[in-house]
Amino acid sequence: MAKFDKIQVLQKIGATGMVPVYYNADAEVAKKVIKACYEGGVRAFEFTNRGDFAHEVFGELVKWADKECPELALGAGTVVDAPTAALYIQLGANFIVGPLFNPDVAPVCNRRLVPYCPGCATVSEIGKAQELGADLTKVFPGDVYGPRFIKDLMAPCPWSKIMVTGGVAPTQENLEGWIKAGAYCVGMGSKLFPKEVVAKGDWNAITELCKQCIDIIQNAKKQRA
Repeated sequence: MAKFDKIQVLQKIGATGMVPVYYNADAEVAKKVIKACYEGGVRAFEFTNRGDFAHEVFGELVKWADKECPELALGAGTVVDAPTAALYIQLGANFIVGPLFNPDVAPVCNRRLVPYCPGCATVSEIGKAQELGADLTKVFPGDVYGPRFIKDLMAPCPWSKIMVTGGVAPTQENLEGWIKAGAYCVGMGSKLFPKEVVAKGDWNAITELCKQCIDIIQNAKKQRA
Protein backbone atom coordinates (compact mmCIF):
# COMPACT_ATOMS: atom_id res chain seq x y z
CA MET A 1 0.00 0.00 0.00
CA ALA A 2 1.20 3.51 -0.81
CA LYS A 3 2.67 5.40 2.13
CA PHE A 4 1.44 8.76 0.83
CA ASP A 5 -1.82 9.61 -0.93
CA LYS A 6 -2.26 11.51 -4.18
CA ILE A 7 -2.37 14.97 -2.63
CA GLN A 8 0.72 14.38 -0.51
CA VAL A 9 2.69 13.03 -3.47
CA LEU A 10 1.80 15.95 -5.72
CA GLN A 11 2.78 18.38 -2.96
CA LYS A 12 6.15 16.68 -2.56
CA ILE A 13 6.81 16.80 -6.29
CA GLY A 14 5.70 20.42 -6.52
CA ALA A 15 7.80 21.46 -3.53
CA THR A 16 11.07 20.31 -5.08
CA GLY A 17 10.11 20.58 -8.75
CA MET A 18 12.16 17.54 -9.76
CA VAL A 19 11.83 13.76 -9.88
CA PRO A 20 14.97 11.68 -10.41
CA VAL A 21 14.43 8.76 -12.80
CA TYR A 22 16.65 5.72 -12.31
CA TYR A 23 17.01 1.96 -12.70
CA ASN A 24 19.63 -0.48 -11.54
CA ALA A 25 19.31 -4.23 -11.21
CA ASP A 26 21.52 -4.07 -8.12
CA ALA A 27 19.35 -3.00 -5.19
CA GLU A 28 22.36 -1.93 -3.15
CA VAL A 29 23.52 0.52 -5.83
CA ALA A 30 19.97 1.82 -6.21
CA LYS A 31 19.81 2.43 -2.45
CA LYS A 32 22.99 4.50 -2.60
CA VAL A 33 21.64 6.60 -5.46
CA ILE A 34 18.27 7.13 -3.78
CA LYS A 35 19.89 8.08 -0.48
CA ALA A 36 22.19 10.55 -2.22
CA CYS A 37 19.20 12.23 -3.87
CA TYR A 38 17.24 12.23 -0.62
CA GLU A 39 20.08 13.97 1.21
CA GLY A 40 20.11 16.50 -1.62
CA GLY A 41 16.48 17.44 -0.90
CA VAL A 42 14.62 15.09 -3.27
CA ARG A 43 11.30 13.84 -1.91
CA ALA A 44 9.90 11.94 -4.91
CA PHE A 45 11.91 9.35 -6.83
CA GLU A 46 10.95 7.26 -9.87
CA PHE A 47 12.42 3.78 -10.13
CA THR A 48 11.82 2.49 -13.63
CA ASN A 49 10.47 -0.89 -14.67
CA ARG A 50 13.24 -1.55 -17.19
CA GLY A 51 14.81 -4.88 -16.35
CA ASP A 52 14.02 -8.48 -15.47
CA PHE A 53 12.69 -8.79 -11.93
CA ALA A 54 12.63 -5.00 -11.58
CA HIS A 55 9.56 -5.35 -9.38
CA GLU A 56 11.51 -7.48 -6.91
CA VAL A 57 14.17 -4.79 -6.62
CA PHE A 58 11.45 -2.18 -6.21
CA GLY A 59 9.80 -4.12 -3.39
CA GLU A 60 13.10 -4.23 -1.52
CA LEU A 61 13.65 -0.50 -2.08
CA VAL A 62 10.21 0.37 -0.69
CA LYS A 63 10.88 -1.48 2.57
CA TRP A 64 14.34 0.05 2.85
CA ALA A 65 13.20 3.62 2.05
CA ASP A 66 10.45 3.44 4.66
CA LYS A 67 13.18 3.41 7.31
CA GLU A 68 16.10 5.20 5.67
CA CYS A 69 14.22 7.90 3.71
CA PRO A 70 10.94 8.28 5.63
CA GLU A 71 9.68 11.33 3.74
CA LEU A 72 10.41 9.92 0.28
CA ALA A 73 7.58 9.06 -2.10
CA LEU A 74 8.99 6.20 -4.17
CA GLY A 75 7.18 5.64 -7.46
CA ALA A 76 7.36 3.23 -10.37
CA GLY A 77 8.10 4.33 -13.93
CA THR A 78 7.97 2.84 -17.41
CA VAL A 79 4.57 1.33 -16.64
CA VAL A 80 2.59 0.76 -19.83
CA ASP A 81 -0.37 -1.42 -18.78
CA ALA A 82 -2.85 -1.90 -15.97
CA PRO A 83 -1.54 -5.26 -14.66
CA THR A 84 1.94 -3.80 -14.21
CA ALA A 85 0.50 -0.74 -12.45
CA ALA A 86 -1.45 -3.01 -10.09
CA LEU A 87 1.69 -5.04 -9.36
CA TYR A 88 3.71 -1.98 -8.39
CA ILE A 89 0.87 -0.46 -6.37
CA GLN A 90 0.64 -3.70 -4.42
CA LEU A 91 4.37 -3.39 -3.73
CA GLY A 92 3.89 0.10 -2.32
CA ALA A 93 4.35 2.49 -5.25
CA ASN A 94 3.36 6.03 -4.30
CA PHE A 95 2.88 7.06 -7.92
CA ILE A 96 2.88 5.47 -11.37
CA VAL A 97 4.58 6.99 -14.43
CA GLY A 98 4.35 5.82 -18.03
CA PRO A 99 6.11 6.73 -21.28
CA LEU A 100 2.68 6.60 -22.92
CA PHE A 101 -0.96 7.19 -21.99
CA ASN A 102 -2.99 4.02 -21.39
CA PRO A 103 -6.58 4.78 -20.26
CA ASP A 104 -6.77 1.35 -18.60
CA VAL A 105 -4.13 2.35 -16.06
CA ALA A 106 -6.06 5.36 -14.74
CA PRO A 107 -8.87 3.55 -12.86
CA VAL A 108 -6.40 1.14 -11.27
CA CYS A 109 -4.49 4.09 -9.82
CA ASN A 110 -7.54 6.21 -9.00
CA ARG A 111 -9.10 3.42 -6.98
CA ARG A 112 -6.19 3.61 -4.54
CA LEU A 113 -5.61 7.39 -4.77
CA VAL A 114 -2.24 6.79 -6.41
CA PRO A 115 -1.20 9.48 -8.93
CA TYR A 116 -0.94 8.31 -12.54
CA CYS A 117 1.41 10.42 -14.66
CA PRO A 118 1.14 9.25 -18.29
CA GLY A 119 3.40 10.28 -21.12
CA CYS A 120 1.57 12.58 -23.54
CA ALA A 121 2.53 14.34 -26.74
CA THR A 122 -0.46 16.49 -27.69
CA VAL A 123 -2.82 18.90 -25.97
CA SER A 124 -5.72 16.55 -26.74
CA GLU A 125 -3.90 13.61 -25.17
CA ILE A 126 -3.14 15.66 -22.05
CA GLY A 127 -6.78 16.76 -21.89
CA LYS A 128 -8.06 13.18 -22.11
CA ALA A 129 -5.64 12.06 -19.41
CA GLN A 130 -6.87 14.88 -17.17
CA GLU A 131 -10.48 13.78 -17.74
CA LEU A 132 -9.53 10.36 -16.42
CA GLY A 133 -7.96 11.76 -13.27
CA ALA A 134 -4.32 12.29 -14.22
CA ASP A 135 -3.59 15.46 -12.24
CA LEU A 136 0.03 15.40 -13.36
CA THR A 137 0.79 14.57 -16.98
CA LYS A 138 4.19 13.97 -18.52
CA VAL A 139 5.35 15.56 -21.74
CA PHE A 140 7.70 13.01 -23.27
CA PRO A 141 10.15 13.15 -24.91
CA GLY A 142 10.66 16.71 -23.73
CA ASP A 143 13.65 17.53 -25.91
CA VAL A 144 11.58 16.82 -29.01
CA TYR A 145 8.96 19.44 -28.10
CA GLY A 146 10.92 22.05 -26.16
CA PRO A 147 9.83 24.73 -23.63
CA ARG A 148 7.77 26.53 -26.28
CA PHE A 149 5.30 23.62 -26.31
CA ILE A 150 4.80 23.96 -22.55
CA LYS A 151 4.34 27.72 -22.76
CA ASP A 152 1.82 27.48 -25.60
CA LEU A 153 -0.08 24.71 -23.79
CA MET A 154 -0.32 26.64 -20.52
CA ALA A 155 -1.87 29.68 -22.20
CA PRO A 156 -5.27 28.04 -22.91
CA CYS A 157 -4.94 25.36 -20.17
CA PRO A 158 -3.35 27.13 -17.17
CA TRP A 159 -4.67 24.53 -14.72
CA SER A 160 -2.38 21.88 -16.20
CA LYS A 161 0.40 20.34 -14.14
CA ILE A 162 3.13 19.17 -16.49
CA MET A 163 6.20 17.08 -15.78
CA VAL A 164 8.79 17.25 -18.54
CA THR A 165 10.98 14.16 -19.01
CA GLY A 166 13.46 13.29 -21.72
CA GLY A 167 16.43 15.48 -22.49
CA VAL A 168 16.22 17.46 -19.26
CA ALA A 169 19.70 18.44 -18.09
CA PRO A 170 20.89 19.55 -14.62
CA THR A 171 22.00 22.97 -15.86
CA GLN A 172 20.66 26.43 -15.10
CA GLU A 173 19.82 27.20 -18.72
CA ASN A 174 17.91 23.96 -19.30
CA LEU A 175 16.01 23.90 -16.02
CA GLU A 176 15.08 27.58 -16.14
CA GLY A 177 13.79 27.11 -19.67
CA TRP A 178 11.29 24.44 -18.61
CA ILE A 179 10.18 26.01 -15.35
CA LYS A 180 9.75 29.52 -16.71
CA ALA A 181 7.71 28.07 -19.57
CA GLY A 182 5.26 26.76 -16.96
CA ALA A 183 6.34 23.19 -16.15
CA TYR A 184 5.23 21.97 -12.72
CA CYS A 185 8.32 19.81 -12.44
CA VAL A 186 10.96 17.94 -14.44
CA GLY A 187 12.07 14.33 -14.49
CA MET A 188 15.81 13.72 -14.84
CA GLY A 189 17.57 10.46 -15.60
CA SER A 190 20.99 9.66 -17.00
CA LYS A 191 22.31 13.23 -16.91
CA LEU A 192 21.71 13.36 -13.17
CA PHE A 193 23.54 10.07 -12.68
CA PRO A 194 26.58 9.94 -14.99
CA LYS A 195 27.83 6.36 -15.29
CA GLU A 196 31.33 7.31 -14.21
CA VAL A 197 30.00 8.96 -11.04
CA VAL A 198 27.96 5.89 -10.09
CA ALA A 199 30.87 3.59 -10.95
CA LYS A 200 33.15 5.54 -8.61
CA GLY A 201 30.53 5.64 -5.90
CA ASP A 202 30.78 9.41 -5.67
CA TRP A 203 27.41 9.77 -3.95
CA ASN A 204 28.22 13.21 -2.61
CA ALA A 205 28.48 14.51 -6.19
CA ILE A 206 24.89 13.37 -6.81
CA THR A 207 23.73 14.94 -3.56
CA GLU A 208 25.30 18.28 -4.45
CA LEU A 209 23.91 18.20 -7.98
CA CYS A 210 20.40 17.59 -6.62
CA LYS A 211 20.78 20.54 -4.26
CA GLN A 212 21.89 22.77 -7.14
CA CYS A 213 18.99 21.66 -9.34
CA ILE A 214 16.40 22.28 -6.65
CA ASP A 215 17.81 25.76 -6.00
CA ILE A 216 17.69 26.60 -9.70
CA ILE A 217 14.12 25.35 -9.98
CA GLN A 218 12.92 27.24 -6.92
CA ASN A 219 14.51 30.48 -8.13
CA ALA A 220 12.97 30.01 -11.57
CA LYS A 221 9.52 29.50 -10.03
CA LYS A 222 9.88 32.74 -8.07
CA GLN A 223 10.83 34.61 -11.24
CA ARG A 224 7.87 33.07 -13.06
CA ALA A 225 5.50 34.21 -10.31
